[in-house]
Amino acid sequence: MDPLAQALQAAARVAPPLGQPGVAPAQPVLLVGAGGRLGSALLAEALVAGRFASVAALVAAPLTSTVRGLQALTMDRWGAPGPLGATVALVAFERERFSNGRDDAFVMPHPAELPALARRLHAGGVRRLMVVLPHAGSMLPGALAAGFGSHAEAAVAALGFEQLVLVKPSQHASPAPVAGWLQRLARWWLSQLRWMVPQREQPLRSEVLARLAVQVARHLALAAPGTHVLSQAVLWQAAQDADGGGSRLMRWLARGRDGFDDSAQAAAAATHRARGEEAAPR
Repeated sequence: MDPLAQALQAAARVAPPLGQPGVAPAQPVLLVGAGGRLGSALLAEALVAGRFASVAALVAAPLTSTVRGLQALTMDRWGAPGPLGATVALVAFERERFSNGRDDAFVMPHPAELPALARRLHAGGVRRLMVVLPHAGSMLPGALAAGFGSHAEAAVAALGFEQLVLVKPSQHASPAPVAGWLQRLARWWLSQLRWMVPQREQPLRSEVLARLAVQVARHLALAAPGTHVLSQAVLWQAAQDADGGGSRLMRWLARGRDGFDDSAQAAAAATHRARGEEAAPR
């Protein structure tokens, strides 16, 4: 089904309860990176009635189709000082784009732009930020998957969002273009190695990942203040749960607030260990 049709259907649905006591009030949300398979799935999930007070997406061009409940945030407004009209923001980075030109209407950010995007969101009144950073699981050390994977992520954490969630799901590595038959054969042989990756490290379908991410985003106000890293391991476990992952994700949100390990401290410690540095004092 076309992603735009999915979004239209989603707007007509009503959000089910997350499955745990304590529901955060609906807040206005802004999506940056609403194109591509993952971005479209996030948009469809966000548009489900009752999940957010309003839904906006950053656009680079006027939308040719109207989706009920979707507000378009233009680049002119983005570039001008002032509030952005959202307290929650989701930023999704994705390499895969649709070939029908639909993505051209939405801003598709590059990971290198993360610090600048976060600064504008923070200045525009966003208090809670979720960043979806898919990675090739076999290429990212476990410590970095559970902590800051770059200086850019650490810089965003230092901006002072009330809650910052770095979502780090697995994705298949994007193959580089090759010309010769020998290189193509080698690429095919290497591609077979993905079948050796444990099931829990296999990428989730975009629709499943979006459902889990939006469940967390709409209840970020219930999380402890600070930086939290939502790893592939937690996402995979939540995707297997009979209740759709709601109970597990609510317990994950409670980390640091109700006696669980503080995920911000754990993320920083994991990053320092990966780089061979001494963990910073609490």
